[in-house]
Amino acid sequence: MAVPVSGRMKELHYRARRFFLLRALACAFAGLLPARATAHVRTGRKAASAEEDLKKVAALLNGKTRDAWVFTGDSITQGAKHTHGHRSYPEIFAERLRWELARVGDIVVNTGMSGHTTRHIMNDMDWRVGQFRPQVVSVMLGTNDCARNQVTLADFEANLTSIVAQIRAMNAVPILHTPNPIIAEKAPERVSLPEYVAVIRKVAGRENVILVDHYAEWSAAMASRSAEVVHREWLNDPLHPNQTGHRQLAAALFKTLNIFDPAQPTCGAAYYEGAH
Repeated sequence: MAVPVSGRMKELHYRARRFFLLRALACAFAGLLPARATAHVRTGRKAASAEEDLKKVAALLNGKTRDAWVFTGDSITQGAKHTHGHRSYPEIFAERLRWELARVGDIVVNTGMSGHTTRHIMNDMDWRVGQFRPQVVSVMLGTNDCARNQVTLADFEANLTSIVAQIRAMNAVPILHTPNPIIAEKAPERVSLPEYVAVIRKVAGRENVILVDHYAEWSAAMASRSAEVVHREWLNDPLHPNQTGHRQLAAALFKTLNIFDPAQPTCGAAYYEGAH
């Protein structure tokens, strides 16, 4: 025998069904959004901007907290071999930060790995970045992604967007870099690099991320001094910057973050301190 249901019970039953239906629809809708949008929905935070991020970096540099700065990318960031035993650009940054700016308590971590692409980093963010609980994350990629188009342009854009979203979800400031130009005729498998550079600029603009545009800086130098001279002085092979090239990468980063000081050795002044 059926038990009669009161009007109040019917109303409560209707409200419960409506609640679960709306929640299911919301979850389904969130699944259709890109990573950057779903991250915003989950956190409820106001979307960040490059200008605000530069202010955050300035506040970190002038603050009292001890901060972690993570650099990740491929062999260029790793500084593998081609620096001739000199410092790579993350190491030059560490010297600028921890010595010249007297932030000795800060930690600079380099998780660049030779041969890696956006796919490697996107799938390994916890190990490469998250475990260090960083305040700032610097990312330079593209030189391997473009090799024989092993990561398509569409996937490169999606991966880079996801990397930025994951960094922001850590409440860290992302910094994107374009890679340096290469000698394309001696590395024909990477002839499409300029297209990947365009995607980095596109993602940085759309996601409002700090961008260090090395490709533009080096291209301007090649236009004024000739490509042959710049290649000879700044590259160790068709792809990798030598120690001088890494100093150029570091200088561009310093200028972007407004911490370039020509009186300091990391920015080009002499290290030599006189007779001894």
